[in-house]
Amino acid sequence: MKKRAFLKRLGQTAFIAPFIPYAIGAPLKNRAESYEFVGEDDFWERIRRDYTLKPDYINLENGYYNFIPNPTLNRYLEHIKFINIEASHYMRTVQWDNKKRIAARLAKLVGCTPEELIITRNTTESLDMIIGGYPWKAGDEAIMAEQDYGSMLDHFEQVALRYGVVNKVVSVPNHPTSDDEIVSLYESQITAQTKLLMVCHMVNITGQILPIRKICDMAHRHGVEVMVDGAHCVGHIEVDIAELHCDYYGSSLHKWLSTPLGVGMLYVSKNRISKIWPLLADHVVEPNNILRLNHTGTHPVHSDLAIDDAIDYLEVLGMGRKEQRLRYLQRYWSDRLRDIEHVVINTPVEEHRSCGIANVGITHLMPADLAKSLLEEFQVFTVAIDYANVKGCRITPNVYTTTMELDHFVNAIKTLAGREG
Repeated sequence: MKKRAFLKRLGQTAFIAPFIPYAIGAPLKNRAESYEFVGEDDFWERIRRDYTLKPDYINLENGYYNFIPNPTLNRYLEHIKFINIEASHYMRTVQWDNKKRIAARLAKLVGCTPEELIITRNTTESLDMIIGGYPWKAGDEAIMAEQDYGSMLDHFEQVALRYGVVNKVVSVPNHPTSDDEIVSLYESQITAQTKLLMVCHMVNITGQILPIRKICDMAHRHGVEVMVDGAHCVGHIEVDIAELHCDYYGSSLHKWLSTPLGVGMLYVSKNRISKIWPLLADHVVEPNNILRLNHTGTHPVHSDLAIDDAIDYLEVLGMGRKEQRLRYLQRYWSDRLRDIEHVVINTPVEEHRSCGIANVGITHLMPADLAKSLLEEFQVFTVAIDYANVKGCRITPNVYTTTMELDHFVNAIKTLAGREG
């Protein structure tokens, strides 16, 4: 399909004939092609026009939810309209075929087989399904970090109370000296009773990327399984689950893949599927069929369909090109602030240890006060982080963010840092 035809198709209202199943290969399926511009600046300026931006502030808090670009949003609205027309006819005919097809495409994106991946609502649901469904026995041990996401830590506390599991919590340094330091930190907590190790692919509060493959290989030498929190990774950096050698991997697709809210994924290695108890019972009972873990009841299936469109849009950007842009934007502001007096960057300086997310603090300002000043005085929206050895604001630009906006942010931090404490 030609570039102009593709763009026109993404933006148009599709004709929907009543009572025609939304089947595999239906016309609403889009294949994305790159926008063709001479320079990078022109390309990203064009991408910015795909977003409807609120003029009240500069949004540097895209980590919670990467809201949908208009081409994807238009398609999503058409899915809602279509499902509303088809209603039970869709749900009883091709609902599962479409979900299977889209899950297979998603599996290809993240580097696993379709038989190892299911569509969920978010990372919390995905990983809590593993934590809650794991065959724990009294005295079993689990390893995690205080920088891990709170919902999963809460669930580990629950299984400790329920089953007598022993939770061992480490603290990941903001500025590790090497991969070996991180690997050794986790390895130091492993005993003969250790069953499961949870680790962030990208730490959500600092953006630090951890050496997952090395951690997995180490853990497996000790007979320990590894569950990876990849909430911020799919659509942000290249993800190849097969290369990571992990046992479980969860992600939220409404973050950097920019699907509608409430879409996630869970990967379970083929040889681990049978040991996990489902959260909700399903009619699929074959122990090695991952669909036994994917009972959702009646849910908004139009969100599942929009995964297709989000991947189409990612292909417009190019995954490698998007990752490079996000890393560039982060380094654009963080490198200019690392040597400023009273400014603390809580993200490693090495390029391979971060991408689009970083965290900045000011020594004489509490994180909440910093976030408040940035918004009220400089019209920059961020989120304050004040726990787990991290004091600062998480900064998450997106592909629509301009360097001019980041210049404004840098000047704001310099101004605040220069004031008396």
